[in-house]
Amino acid sequence: MAAAQPLSYSSVRTYLECPLRWKFLYIDKIPEAPRGYFSFGRTIHSVLEEMLRPLVEPSARTTAVGVSQRTLDEWRGGLGAPPPGRLWSPEEMLETYRKLWVPDGYLSPEDESRYKRLGEEMLLGFHATLGVHPPRPVAIEAHLEARWDGIPVHGYIDRIDRTTNGGLEVLDYKTSRELSREDAVESDQLALYQVLVEKNFSDPVERLTLYHLRSLTPLRTPARPKAALDSLHERVGIVSDGIRSAAYEPTPGRQCGRCEFRGRCPEFREVPENERRKMSELVDRFRELRAREGELERELKATAEALHNEAERLGVHRVPGSQGVALRRRQETWTFPAEVVGPLLEAHGLPPASVGVDSASLRRLIRDPKIDGELRRRVAEAGGRRLQWYWELEDA
Repeated sequence: MAAAQPLSYSSVRTYLECPLRWKFLYIDKIPEAPRGYFSFGRTIHSVLEEMLRPLVEPSARTTAVGVSQRTLDEWRGGLGAPPPGRLWSPEEMLETYRKLWVPDGYLSPEDESRYKRLGEEMLLGFHATLGVHPPRPVAIEAHLEARWDGIPVHGYIDRIDRTTNGGLEVLDYKTSRELSREDAVESDQLALYQVLVEKNFSDPVERLTLYHLRSLTPLRTPARPKAALDSLHERVGIVSDGIRSAAYEPTPGRQCGRCEFRGRCPEFREVPENERRKMSELVDRFRELRAREGELERELKATAEALHNEAERLGVHRVPGSQGVALRRRQETWTFPAEVVGPLLEAHGLPPASVGVDSASLRRLIRDPKIDGELRRRVAEAGGRRLQWYWELEDA
């Protein structure tokens, strides 16, 4: 069996949203059409990666650094960038921005121009903050991998900073229109990044931050407690189990409106023209039978009740017909209220958990001669008996 595919935050989110879409993306490798906002985000992230990488102060890793993260020794200056240790000038940053611009997926030249201007404003504003609050990155665009209680996970983390207390702060850049602190508090992405950093770095994670680039606002939250991480691990486990068992059924919902795989999805795929007449006839027949099914169920119930009443009147359990025999059977059920039986058991030194308060356990207790007779009598009196009659058919 092939090794399990490492799960990222985006793949976990995709599977939980729709397993079939996950299959289209991660197994069938069907490419999504480019979209302008994705291209814009990728461009901004690339510029910030190139600009801040010279400032990296490598931190102690619990795994080999060269395996999953580029370091200063491997850094070759990107696109003619300044040497390590020096912050770029605004002009150098914008020059790199123009070189790294990804033009794919925009709705029109005007749409692309608006995004370009927004990116320039965003980057210049961000650059100005660096002079006021110089960052202390220990890793930029770090690809981290780990096994989380047996489940392989990975992620690309935009930035990991050293805090004033000596711990680590995990940052993820966001170029979306709006973002709130609640988004940071509830972010599964940040929680998974915390797990990856804790398993790859020797220093503790102190803070998790979504950095909203449009407003230049770092939305900080404390590191996730164990309960929150356990909850995320449970969801990651659901995804891992589903992928291992090839469970790729579609999950229709609001997300379907923006899914570009609708033409491939059985929930929305059209019946071929040459098959429509046959399928239409089958649907019509099904509707007809379903309607008759309801009528037959009501008639069957009324006939069984009439048969029961007449058999009760005559005192018989076998009723012959022209083609067979109807046999009257009974099903007996008992119920014991736990609020009554529980105190009775405890009063006689029998904790309910050890005896059981389900009807089968209590019926056995009532018949057990080793149990005190008074207790058995009182438990029996607390019980309620219900008879249900039904019919079986026997061929003549």
